[in-house]
Amino acid sequence: MLKKMWKNYRFPIILLSSIIIGCILGIILKKDAVYLKPIGTIFINMLYVVVVPLVFFTISSSISSIKSLRKLGKIFRVMFIVFIITSGIAALFMLLGVKIFDPVGNITLSLTSGVKETIDIGSKIVEMVTVGDFYQLLSKNSMLPLIIFSCIFGFAVNMTKSESNKISKVLDSISKVMMNVIKIVMYYAPIGLCAYFAALVGEYGKEIIGSYARSMIFYYIMAVVYYIVFYTVYSYIARGKKGVKDFVKHIFTPTVTSLGTCSSLASLPSNIDAANKLNIDDDIARTTLPIGATMHMEGSAMASILKIAFLFGIFGKSFTGIDTYLIAILIAVLSGVVMSGIPGGGLIGEMLIVSLYGFPLEAFPIIATIGWIVDPPATCLNVVGDVTSAMLIEKHVE
Repeated sequence: MLKKMWKNYRFPIILLSSIIIGCILGIILKKDAVYLKPIGTIFINMLYVVVVPLVFFTISSSISSIKSLRKLGKIFRVMFIVFIITSGIAALFMLLGVKIFDPVGNITLSLTSGVKETIDIGSKIVEMVTVGDFYQLLSKNSMLPLIIFSCIFGFAVNMTKSESNKISKVLDSISKVMMNVIKIVMYYAPIGLCAYFAALVGEYGKEIIGSYARSMIFYYIMAVVYYIVFYTVYSYIARGKKGVKDFVKHIFTPTVTSLGTCSSLASLPSNIDAANKLNIDDDIARTTLPIGATMHMEGSAMASILKIAFLFGIFGKSFTGIDTYLIAILIAVLSGVVMSGIPGGGLIGEMLIVSLYGFPLEAFPIIATIGWIVDPPATCLNVVGDVTSAMLIEKHVE
């Protein structure tokens, strides 16, 4: 029994052990643990380097090799429906949570006046979908334009009748090579995550608990409940009991990677690896996961509701009314699906919260701090939610 467990969960156990060791080192070394940070940063940088070619080759090879464009269209339709529904459920879950438990307490600030900044929607849309030069695509800061270009390139290869098969095979071969690169990089994960967690605990261990502790603890609990309950339900809907068992078995690495890096993009390699182990259809996994890494954020949707409820609480406004709730859910879904792909999308979401509810400019740093303290579990939900969404998409497409 123990031998079988070790065989099935060897890498997750090694990762968890390295994280625990890193936390212990952080407690012992305290501020001196920051000297270990470069070792962890090397691992994060290696993941970021892999992301751009991984996204291009996985998406373009997947689209170019799909024989039926009707199937591809169905994947995209189902994908966006699943993204919107799951983000809406996450927002509604957090909304119910803040109505049951007050995340603020007895703190009240007086409202002050301030000039609200305007958002240039046109410029933001341009920044969201395009870049000014080809070389700018080769950056993790231009993920949505890169995804759009990869989709167009894949379609172009698919449409080129005579040569498409050869090019598609080359793209597929390079995509498989990139997956092997991921495997090689992940061998360094125990060392990198150990050092990274040591630095985090040593640098922020005490300071992280302050006036925002109540909201932070509340969000962390809600995130754990959402992770356990809803992702279990989603995997069960997709594949039944076996789906739940396989999901639990293979989701550990993306979970700890997302918690350690606080980045959906840095977690994409481990997410794709988990999808492969879950035997999710290649066309669906290689299309859904890269797009989901920039346009599907269930954790961010929950964080938006918390930010809204927090501002209502500290400014002494009553967080009630159907219109108030509907606007909150709309902002949360926009933050989790649309604005997550826009450069500075988090800021736009916060500006929407302030402008739509009439809060002063002083509210910006307040909700920015909320975003920072809930970032690790929010990123975890963003990342793991992409895998369960891919499982749901596969069920409805196949």
